[in-house]
Amino acid sequence: MGASTPKAPTKREGFSSRRVFIFAAIGSAVGLGNIWRFPYIAFDNGGGAFMIPYIVALLTAGLTFLFFDYAIGHRARASSPLAFRRLNRKTEFIGWWHMGINFVIAIYYAAIVAWSLRYMVFSFTNAWGDNPKAFFQGEFLKVADTPGVSLDFNMDVLVPMVLIWGVLLAVMALGVQKGVGAANIVFMPILLIMFVGLVIYSLTLPGAIDGLNSLFTPSWDSLANPDVWVAAYGQIFFSLSIGFGIMVTYASYLKPKTDLTGSGTVVGFANSGFELLAGIGVFAALGFMAQAQGVAVGKVVEEGTGLAFIAFPTIISQAPAGALIGFLFFGSLLFAGFTSFISILEVIIAGVQDKAGTSRLISTMIVIIPLAIISTLLMPTSSGLYVLDILDNFVNNFGILAAGLTSIVVVVYCVRALPTLRDHLNSVSSFKVGWVWMILLAVVTPLILGYSLISTFFTSLFKPYEGYPAELLLIFGWGMVAFLIIGSVVISFLPWSHKSRAAEEPPAPPVIGGKLAHTHVDDAALKAHAKAQGEEA
Repeated sequence: MGASTPKAPTKREGFSSRRVFIFAAIGSAVGLGNIWRFPYIAFDNGGGAFMIPYIVALLTAGLTFLFFDYAIGHRARASSPLAFRRLNRKTEFIGWWHMGINFVIAIYYAAIVAWSLRYMVFSFTNAWGDNPKAFFQGEFLKVADTPGVSLDFNMDVLVPMVLIWGVLLAVMALGVQKGVGAANIVFMPILLIMFVGLVIYSLTLPGAIDGLNSLFTPSWDSLANPDVWVAAYGQIFFSLSIGFGIMVTYASYLKPKTDLTGSGTVVGFANSGFELLAGIGVFAALGFMAQAQGVAVGKVVEEGTGLAFIAFPTIISQAPAGALIGFLFFGSLLFAGFTSFISILEVIIAGVQDKAGTSRLISTMIVIIPLAIISTLLMPTSSGLYVLDILDNFVNNFGILAAGLTSIVVVVYCVRALPTLRDHLNSVSSFKVGWVWMILLAVVTPLILGYSLISTFFTSLFKPYEGYPAELLLIFGWGMVAFLIIGSVVISFLPWSHKSRAAEEPPAPPVIGGKLAHTHVDDAALKAHAKAQGEEA
């Protein structure tokens, strides 16, 4: 009997063009945090002076890590777990950690998108009346007086959540190009048009200039504060969707010869451009609110749900043509949240497809049906806001940051794969990366992430987050963090299905100058595959 022939790779879905990928990547990066987190972070960390550490962070860590994610995903043409497995068997657990993080985020993200949908409708009737805070926490969410876990379901939240999950099921089942790509091609232009409209309208409001002055007046002394620089790096890290599998997965859908560094630069600057636009629109509106109430702008500045569902309804009630600004603002939240939600789910679905070898439809149902059940059991209840707040805090600080730091340390120092990733980027990209990129990734980024992670850890350890009961923090905070880490390691030891893509020959490594790119990782299979194709190994 002759030697067995390597299994031919099955045709894998992908984006039809680089343009579709860029739309999808920007759609993932531009999310709720751009609109309701960046303006506050900038205001609270030096105003106009914050732009200096922010741009430095984008250039030295944001784009650096983005290229890192792209190289891992594009090189392996696989989901995050399989991409890290193909990099080195010992790094597979990082991919499962990514999937776990996205699973947790999806649970509560659905609620925020559903709130945005409801408030877009509320804008036409000013349903919150004279007290938006009391309406949001009381009549709308029916938040319990004391934090805990309850099953008191709230139909005002449950119904739109079910609708959101249904639409997502349909979009994700259509696949990478017809679902993920097409949705972003449609929704991103709508988002941009709505948000530009919001900004233009906000700039016409009385007091808008006062709001912009409050945001952009520089406090140069802040540049000497290391916490301001950490805040800038943190904002870049969170807003670019790097470090937790999304960009690894999206890059895996690109064609073999795609400009990775050029595409990443477009995505990075587009995301930052939208954040700057968000700052202008939000603070112009807050300037109007401050003038209407006869207080300083700093007195009305909030972030997160407080900005979106309390401050902005107040602005809508007081502004001329308030229904218009409400429709534009909450419509922007809805579409920004939806495109980011798609990317979160894609990480999980792609991982299930690769691991189990199931079809796109089956994989989508395996992921979304259990997620929707868990989400609709926890979020639309009187304790939903408390659970959401704890999950969001811990998954961001001890999930995304920790996973990002771990991936760099393990890939750079444990399996020494950075030269392989550099060579892959340089084999397909318009501009090359070299020793500067490697030093930034190997030294600067882990130092910043490590400092931020350690600082947050000790703060949270000795001061319970928001004063929540210990049992809630143990279950949805520290317990969730531990479960994700332990679970990712355990799953990485489980065998892959014989139908999975792990059984396929991985794609050949980049060929530079007629020779295989330099590698320090498990590339025996890659070299054998390249040799079989007649390339020099």
